[in-house]
Amino acid sequence: MNDQREGTLLQVIETKKTVVTLGPGGVGKTTISAALAIGAARTGRKVVVVTVDPAKRLASALGLESLSNTPTNIELPPGSKGTLHALMLDVQETFENMVKTYSSSQEQIDEIFANKIYQNLTQSLSGTQEYMAMERLWELHQDESFDLVVVDTPPSVGALDLLEAPKRLVSFLDNRVFQLLIKPVPLYLRPLSIATRTLLKTISKVVGSEVVTDAVEFFRAFSGIEEGFKARALEIGEILASENTCFIGVTSPQSLALKETVELNRRLIEGRLSLSALIVNRLTPQFTQESNLQKDNDLSATLQGSNDALAVLEENFKALQRSRKDEVSRVEKRLVDLFQVPFIFIDNQQEEVSTAAALDRLGRKILS
Repeated sequence: MNDQREGTLLQVIETKKTVVTLGPGGVGKTTISAALAIGAARTGRKVVVVTVDPAKRLASALGLESLSNTPTNIELPPGSKGTLHALMLDVQETFENMVKTYSSSQEQIDEIFANKIYQNLTQSLSGTQEYMAMERLWELHQDESFDLVVVDTPPSVGALDLLEAPKRLVSFLDNRVFQLLIKPVPLYLRPLSIATRTLLKTISKVVGSEVVTDAVEFFRAFSGIEEGFKARALEIGEILASENTCFIGVTSPQSLALKETVELNRRLIEGRLSLSALIVNRLTPQFTQESNLQKDNDLSATLQGSNDALAVLEENFKALQRSRKDEVSRVEKRLVDLFQVPFIFIDNQQEEVSTAAALDRLGRKILS
C-alpha cells in the first residue's frame, strides 16, 4: 500500500504532482479543492484545478460564470508567487481528442464519429465520463505548464468509479468477445465466431438489429485504437499509485457523511490506496478561544449588567458550544480509529466563498 501519512498538508501541496480530493456530496469538497489549489499557488507552484462534476460549483467558487475543457487563468490575490488555472471536464471533447490521437487515418476518424453508437457514447455509456476524466488528468500531468494538478472528484461512489476506471477499461479491452468483434477471426476460431454471431442475433431480437449492427461497426472501426487506449489506461494507473500522488478526504460532522467516509476508506484500502489527510468541514463555528470556553463556565459572569437579552444570548451561545462538542465527538467516535492521518477541522464559513480572495482566506485556514 502507498503510505502517504507523513508530512503536513502544506508539505503535501508543496511537493506532490497530483492531489485528488475525495468525499461525500454536500460537504464542500469543490470549495476545499479550489482553496487548496490557491494555497499551493501562493507558495509558488504552477497549479491547475480540474473538476469532473458537470455542475458549475468550481466556477462559482472562483467567481466565474463557467469553465471549459481548456485551462482558464485565474487571477490570484496579491502576494501569490505561482499561477492558477481551472477547467471543467468536457467528456466529448476529450474523447474526440483521444480518437484523433490513436486513429491511423482521417477515414477511420470519420467512420467512428459518424457511428450512432459513438454519438451516444460520451453521454450514456457507464464509465465513459470517469475514464475521460483520467485521460484529462494524464494530459495535464504531462503539461509542463503545471507542476501540480488538483482533481475535484464526484461524490464518494463516483470518485471510486473514477479511480477504478483505468483498470475497468483495460479489462474490457482484453475481453475475448471484444477482441472477436474488432479483429478478423482465424480459421481455427471459426466455430467460436459462429457462436458469437448467434449471440448477437439473439441480442438483436431484444434491442433491434440496427443497434447491434451499429455496435459491431463501431467496435470494428475502433480496431487499432484500443491498444493506445489500453496503454494510456495503464499509465494513468501508475500515476494514481505513484508516490507523487496523494488523496485528501473531505467530509462533514453529519452522520450520513461520516458513514459514507468510512465506506470510502474501506474501498480505498481495497484498492491499495490511502489518504494523506482528512478535512472535516462545516463544523459549528467556535466563537472564542478554547481556553476561554473552558474557563468561562458561566458566560453571564463576563457580561456585566446582564439582562434578559444577554441571558438569551448566553443560552444560544451555550447551545452552539454543545453542538460543536457533539460534532467533534461524533467525528472522533466514527473516524479516528480508522484514519491514522492528520484531521483538519474547518468551521462553517460565515462568508460566501465565491471569490479568489475568499478562497485564499479559506486556504490559509486549512494549511495553517
